[in-house]
Amino acid sequence: MNVSIIDLTEDPITSTKKASSVHDVNCVDPPFGSRFLVDPSLTFTQNAWDHVPPPVDQGATIATSLARQRAAVVSEEERLKLNSKPAKYWDNFYKNNEANFFKNRKWLHNEFPDLVAAAEPGAGSVKIAEFGCGAGNSIFPVLSVNQNPQLELYAYDYSNHAVKLVQHNPLYASPPCGSIHSAVWDLSSDDSLPPGLAPASVDIVILVFVLSALHPDEWASAIRNLRKVLKPGTGKVLFRDYGRYDLTQLRFKSGRMMGDNFYKRGDGTRVYFFELDELSLLFTGQRLSKEERDHANLGTSTSEVLDGEDDDGSIGAGSITTVKLPKSSPELTTNSQNAILPSPFSQLSVPPSTTDDSTKEYESPSENDAEIHPNLLNPSFPFLRDDVDDTSDIDDHNNRPLSQTLRHRPLFTIANLGIDRRLIVNRKRQLKMYRVWMQGIFRRV
Repeated sequence: MNVSIIDLTEDPITSTKKASSVHDVNCVDPPFGSRFLVDPSLTFTQNAWDHVPPPVDQGATIATSLARQRAAVVSEEERLKLNSKPAKYWDNFYKNNEANFFKNRKWLHNEFPDLVAAAEPGAGSVKIAEFGCGAGNSIFPVLSVNQNPQLELYAYDYSNHAVKLVQHNPLYASPPCGSIHSAVWDLSSDDSLPPGLAPASVDIVILVFVLSALHPDEWASAIRNLRKVLKPGTGKVLFRDYGRYDLTQLRFKSGRMMGDNFYKRGDGTRVYFFELDELSLLFTGQRLSKEERDHANLGTSTSEVLDGEDDDGSIGAGSITTVKLPKSSPELTTNSQNAILPSPFSQLSVPPSTTDDSTKEYESPSENDAEIHPNLLNPSFPFLRDDVDDTSDIDDHNNRPLSQTLRHRPLFTIANLGIDRRLIVNRKRQLKMYRVWMQGIFRRV
């Protein structure tokens, strides 16, 4: 394989990344400009490296962290309180932080070229909706470079204060080109459409660090709403969110765990950490094959990281090893488990700790070992109730609600899905921090 290594003498501030770092598993070579940590002695010469495998003791680190968290979980009373009015905690968050907490996501144009194409002159009529828009850090970078007068941008959040921040942005009042609209709306609502949008009218949905903020019981409504607003056959969801056993998850102290892989932050907001198969099940109703999982977990493409962001305000876009699935996904099998746990906690399942054999590498959980949230193992997901009657969306072939005809086939197919594994380095303190994010593009059936 011909791999290009970035010159380590190059200034990482001035050498702006101009191409996506996603490495399609069907491609032999990673994208031009990829950076590999080929010499461990160079680890602390840069701030970040992509697709560096976790250390041999990562299994033990995960087990220790989860055992500590499970020893003192969030009480049932507090869980009910946090889950009853989640928008209130995000309102308080944005009141306290205003628009200064998150950085504009300038990496979006690299990772999601559809956003660039929609903003080009002559692109024609395009509708882009962002759900969970926050202060507008994804939508305003698109608007600021827009040259398409027919581009319509819509920004929604269930936090009233977040929407106010969007509406008070100077670009909102005087967009350079095209139009922008923002309103309060809850993606997990059961009986409403976003203000200003008709069914099957949206070309692109931006969903960045949003599903992780929802309770797992809200995922089904969110997926149905995404399908409801997107155009059939062409509408896309551009997705990025937290990955399982990310550093942020392992750092949570006792008293923060609300359920398996589900936590409360200090400000009362919630966060879930996804496994790759969970995302495939969420959107398509089927797991990835072992080969697809292996491709995603063993990817070697790397790239320079220039801006980042985590739950403290820094989430980067780096190199992602992607899984590309066929355009037509098989129907959801009916032999999946159909049990919903009465407790938000299952039996502890973590990667095994390693032995003293230093030649062994940390292995990600296999398909059978990986923790899948039980909601996703229900064969009727995302139509979890027999009485669901989505009469606003009718199947033209038999004139009955799609909630009946689609119960056993996916609402989306996967254009690509990948894992972004990152080694973040604190050169001054000689610290290594392993980050995990998920990224994908899902097309509405």
